[in-house]
Amino acid sequence: MKIHKKKEGSENDFGLHANAERELFAFAYKLRRNMTETEKLLWEFLRTKPRGYKFRRQHPFGQYIFDFYCHSKRLAIEVDGPYHDIKKQQALDEIRTEVIISMGITELRFTDEEIRQEIEMVKKVILEILEAE
Repeated sequence: MKIHKKKEGSENDFGLHANAERELFAFAYKLRRNMTETEKLLWEFLRTKPRGYKFRRQHPFGQYIFDFYCHSKRLAIEVDGPYHDIKKQQALDEIRTEVIISMGITELRFTDEEIRQEIEMVKKVILEILEAE
């Protein structure tokens, strides 16, 4: 699990989608139709609106698509499968994280394994973040 807190003073309102390109919306639609098993497992929790917060799945934002996003808390949750273990992808993930937190978004990253084996811990972390700010 990784928690990347939004940068102080980065409360700019980029809107719900931060000017995401039209093509990204079509790709996000396809991703929603083909969620991974771990994304489905986490979605079962997030779709219940924990603590009253609405989450969106496969949400276009700027040049990225967040696995899950709560706009009112400016919280993105990413599910990292084995693909994220590749060095090149890790470097791209670091850049993405820097861009996201500079836009005032807090990012949580969980591995597939954490979601499969420690779902209660994952839920607890999410609830703590939702209650914290």
